[in-house]
Amino acid sequence: MLDIYSKLNDMKRVAILGSTGSIGQNTLKVIAALNKEPVDSRGKTGGFRVVALSANSNSDILLRQAKQFNPKWICLVQEASAKRAAAKVSSRCRVLSKEEGLRDLIRHSNADIVVLAISGANALMPLIECIKMKKRIILANKEAMVIAGPMIMKLAKKHKVEILPVDSEQSAIWQCLDGKEKKQLRKVYLTASGGPFKNHNPRQLRRISIRNVLKHPRWNMGRRISVDSATLMNKGLEIIEAMCLFGLDLSQIEIVIHPEAVIHSMVEFIDGVILAQIAITDMRIPIQYALTYPRRRPNKIRHLDFFKLRKMNFEKPNFKVFPCLGLAIEAAEKGATMPCVLNAADEIAVEAFLNRRINFTDIPGIIEQVMRRHKVITRPSLQDILDTDKWARKEAKILINY
Repeated sequence: MLDIYSKLNDMKRVAILGSTGSIGQNTLKVIAALNKEPVDSRGKTGGFRVVALSANSNSDILLRQAKQFNPKWICLVQEASAKRAAAKVSSRCRVLSKEEGLRDLIRHSNADIVVLAISGANALMPLIECIKMKKRIILANKEAMVIAGPMIMKLAKKHKVEILPVDSEQSAIWQCLDGKEKKQLRKVYLTASGGPFKNHNPRQLRRISIRNVLKHPRWNMGRRISVDSATLMNKGLEIIEAMCLFGLDLSQIEIVIHPEAVIHSMVEFIDGVILAQIAITDMRIPIQYALTYPRRRPNKIRHLDFFKLRKMNFEKPNFKVFPCLGLAIEAAEKGATMPCVLNAADEIAVEAFLNRRINFTDIPGIIEQVMRRHKVITRPSLQDILDTDKWARKEAKILINY
């Protein structure tokens, strides 16, 4: 036991890529809280040292984080933001910029754990770099896995790298499986709250405002993921992600609308037993579990009160109201480069909606048209994936006149 505790008491070095977003900020809150609490009855702590932080352009938040956690490395991909930060940061902290700077941060920051919270397809190359550097990866990005999941998992297996999911649904599946053999698994139930428009009809959705789309009933999230949750595209992307992370067939995954959002996913085994992971809607819970895995640590986050909850409801998704979910399932069926096209077209369509260039109900139509124009590459290389992503974005912009 002493050897185990001595390892736990080592300070784990953590790099957070995408630290200014919701997941990044919550990760820092979790680390700050964990570092204050003892890990065992003898008062010893298994702490975390933040050695590197990165963001795209938000230098104000990143500088506040750097002041609190004192990392040795920070990176702002946008060069102008990096120059502003360099003039304000401690001389002991190295400031990097551009994609090359992000690669240098991954290679040289000496992190044991990398929390990958970069949004969108931009996370793909940093994820590949983390795998090659044999880091333990806490994955809070689904898009990279959607567009190149088989390639990523093959590379992770080659380098013997752990990828620990943070998305509440994927974390729930991971916790329910808990080392069980794949042959014992019958089905996975991915739960969805249904978003803000669960009870709407297609006609009502034509008049939906951006403000209403971004007002999720259960989660406080970034703008793109909030739109994807409103269209249920987010759940479709999670289907593809789960297939890759856990080696599942599409037929083994079922979407369940669960408005209370306390069951984050369920796993059914061949004997009919179903295990559910249940907790309040707070991303700090799956983040903490990934950081402290394989142990659990106490926290001061509010726990679920079943007597206040009283009931839980379950429904099938309405594909007529949420056509994006059907498109994602189609992309999952075709595989190869089609999920990449799905994600790229969705990113552009969502961005156009947020910039008031298209209506909310235009999003699935644009994605579908780009998918229909794509000729699937059955055995894609990394360059094929990158080229397909670029092509699909261009096609979506042409359709939108964007």
